[in-house]
Amino acid sequence: MWAGLCNKVILVTGAGGGFGSALVKKLAKSEANVIAVARKEEQLQKLCEVDEEHVRPLQLDLSDWNAVRQELAQLPQLDGVVNNAGVAIIKPFEELTEKDINTIFEVNFKAVVNITQSLLRYGKLRESASIVNVSSLASSRSFNGHAAYGASKAALDSLTKSLALELAPQQIRVNSVNPTVVMTPMGIKIWSDPAKSKPLLKRIPLSRFGEVDEVVETIGYLLSESSSFVNGHHLMLEGGYSVS
Repeated sequence: MWAGLCNKVILVTGAGGGFGSALVKKLAKSEANVIAVARKEEQLQKLCEVDEEHVRPLQLDLSDWNAVRQELAQLPQLDGVVNNAGVAIIKPFEELTEKDINTIFEVNFKAVVNITQSLLRYGKLRESASIVNVSSLASSRSFNGHAAYGASKAALDSLTKSLALELAPQQIRVNSVNPTVVMTPMGIKIWSDPAKSKPLLKRIPLSRFGEVDEVVETIGYLLSESSSFVNGHHLMLEGGYSVS
């Protein structure tokens, strides 16, 4: 699977940490050419130190609509796109502010719209390209404090299906991965308290949270020709939560 991505050109947003950083490293090891997008220069420098030959850094604030369009216009043609960047503001519904809502939707939804639309308009997606959106189980299941976050991921799932339909004539596939809790820095911040995590673990038949590598491997599958007939799907990585 990974060998088939050798020499492919893949854009990965949210490359600074969590799934994004691990994915960039895995792709680079497979000799794919990765355009790694992150807001912080130091994060990109660390990725380039791992493999300067296969990692091209792109420092970019995805909430800046026009800057994103200008930068994407300069890119080479792409074989794959991973919309991984995300923001989670977890708090009771009545405490959510307008700023919170705007921040969550700017990155989790609007940035994906902007990136995908820009790449299409500039002719940057090759025929048979694969787009993978990193969503969440929270798009279809309710969790305390996740009202805005879950809504943004539900919007992303809907967009995924719509794009899968509209882009299919160009042989461009669009899918999402929808993990439950994974112990990235964001996951640790939200779920490290046993009082909060224990009730959720009881709902997961496999009795554990996900691992970063499990998400990365699924993204790799969706990027590769191994999934050439998979289109418009949300792959739930949740240890059986949905059947419990």
